[in-house]
Amino acid sequence: MLIDWFTVGAQVVNFLILVWLLKHFLYRPILDAIDARENKIAKSLADAEAKEAAAQEERDEFQHRNEAFEQQRAALLNKATEEAKAERQRLLDEARQAADALSAKRQETLRNDAHNLNQTISRRAQQEVFAIARKALTDLAAVSLEDRLADVFTRRLREMDDPAKQSLGEALKTASEPARVRSAFNLPAAQRTAIQNALNETFSSDIPVRFETAPELISGIELATNGHKVAWSIADYLASLEKGVAELLKSKDKFEAEAKPQTKNP
Repeated sequence: MLIDWFTVGAQVVNFLILVWLLKHFLYRPILDAIDARENKIAKSLADAEAKEAAAQEERDEFQHRNEAFEQQRAALLNKATEEAKAERQRLLDEARQAADALSAKRQETLRNDAHNLNQTISRRAQQEVFAIARKALTDLAAVSLEDRLADVFTRRLREMDDPAKQSLGEALKTASEPARVRSAFNLPAAQRTAIQNALNETFSSDIPVRFETAPELISGIELATNGHKVAWSIADYLASLEKGVAELLKSKDKFEAEAKPQTKNP
């Protein structure tokens, strides 16, 4: 079989021309389109990755801010709680102090009222006892109260026991001033003389005496010299009465305090 080399050469040339045409007009656009598509896809993937990274960064930032906010909220809550506790304790302390002050003031008022009542009762008792004693002694002895008190005083001088008599005698001898005889009333001359004689006889000596009036003795007489004193007065009995009344008032206050219900602190 003979080969037509011209035909073969023409076919080869045609094939090469076809390949060149396909390469330049078909394959190249397709390859370029494929490259462009791949580049677009790669760019889209890169953009997506960038957006995902940005979103992750935003999530991390949000998480960090949320944690910081929670910590700040917890700190503020703790601070507010502590401040509320401190304020509550302060208010409780102020209320307790105010209650204590009020209670102390009330107790002081009660003590003052009791003291004033005690003094009022004492003064009234003194007045009543003085009036009753004056009337009783006047009715029974048929002499004035002043005369009877002077007689009682001189009798007490003469009836002193030896230690008291010796002590008073030493005081009278060493005194640089006359002995003072004080009475709640102005003693008449006869009573002064009786007292002077009782002193002279009791101590076997002329005792210088200065008579004075002291209404606070409440119908009484006292002899004072060089730090020593001999006295008799209704005030002595009234002092016992006053002490008894004070003890009764004290017992009454104690009973009321114990009977009062105790208030517990919150």
